[in-house]
Amino acid sequence: MSQTATTMGERLPNDVVEDILGQLPVKSLTRFRCVSKSFDSIITDPTFITKHFKLNLNQSESLISTNTHSGYLLYTTKVKNRSPSSKHLCAVLRNNDSTLTQISRFEIPSLFEKHSLVGFCNGLFCLASRDNDLNHIIYLWNPSIRMFKKLLATPFTDEDKKEHKRSVVGLAYNSQNNDFKILRLLSVFLGPEAEAEIYSLGTDSWRKVVISMESLRGYEPNFGRIVKIHPPCTFFNGALHTVAITSRHRFILSFDVNDESFREIMLPCNPLDVATSVTQLALFKGSLALFVFSDSIWGALCNIWVMEEYGVAESWTRKYTLPIIWNNHFYGCTDNGEVLIKDATGLISFDPESRKQNILAIEDADWVGFTANSMESLILLDGK
Repeated sequence: MSQTATTMGERLPNDVVEDILGQLPVKSLTRFRCVSKSFDSIITDPTFITKHFKLNLNQSESLISTNTHSGYLLYTTKVKNRSPSSKHLCAVLRNNDSTLTQISRFEIPSLFEKHSLVGFCNGLFCLASRDNDLNHIIYLWNPSIRMFKKLLATPFTDEDKKEHKRSVVGLAYNSQNNDFKILRLLSVFLGPEAEAEIYSLGTDSWRKVVISMESLRGYEPNFGRIVKIHPPCTFFNGALHTVAITSRHRFILSFDVNDESFREIMLPCNPLDVATSVTQLALFKGSLALFVFSDSIWGALCNIWVMEEYGVAESWTRKYTLPIIWNNHFYGCTDNGEVLIKDATGLISFDPESRKQNILAIEDADWVGFTANSMESLILLDGK
């Protein structure tokens, strides 16, 4: 095969070779780098990497509507009976009959051991160190090509720890200029206004902004300053979303990755459970949703609120009220609205409408995510 590929590279014009290589999967391209210097030069060229990425992105999006399966589950798990212990990132195809087919398994680099997986987007994963680590380090990781990029965010100081400074990190893709961005939100319980650090992979640079309530689009006056921000950062409709808390109310802080503007999105109007309970954002059947976990005289409950028209506070609708059958292990939803949770039996998918649950054949998962498409790319291969 190597000799055939070399002959092809010698006899065909470069643009034709690029078109042919552009149709190949990432695994084949990483092997073809060893065929010749010209192949390696083409495959690692930023223009080719961008072209290959856009082609794969278009193909993966077009396949979503014709899928004969129910999407992909991503999860991390430790490998037992190995010293030193290792951790893997796995991807499984969820078939329509609820069986699972493994499609990839990557060993997670050992230097990520003290980092949490905080986001993934179009084949790229983001990991961040914990807040008690003064040198706050973030990694961008492309498991398909086994490459990562280390990013140094503004480190925490001892004074930051005294002021209970906390960070929330999210990863997003900017479709307008083909760029990946990281948003790092910093909130201080006893201190100045909340801050944001924005990283662009395209420019390989950070910039810092202060988030004052008065600067937010959609801002309602007299709500005080932001004192706390809740993970996760949920990427939807070209923006990252997280729940923010001021001294007087809660709201969704939205960050538009295209124009890098912040805005306020109101939560459901005056429900007591939203004001006093634990809340978490997720996507539910293609809409932004709020999961509200609370205790009541009927026991522990989960209320699912769905924003039926994006950005319109009046469109919040309480869809379901469910008894909580899990304990602090909510991982989000599949595209068809099944809730991914872990209970005493293990990882399960739960249909809030039919109340049916399905035990998933995944053991010892400590992080779980869902994606409608499984995409690999060459992003980071050029060293940027």
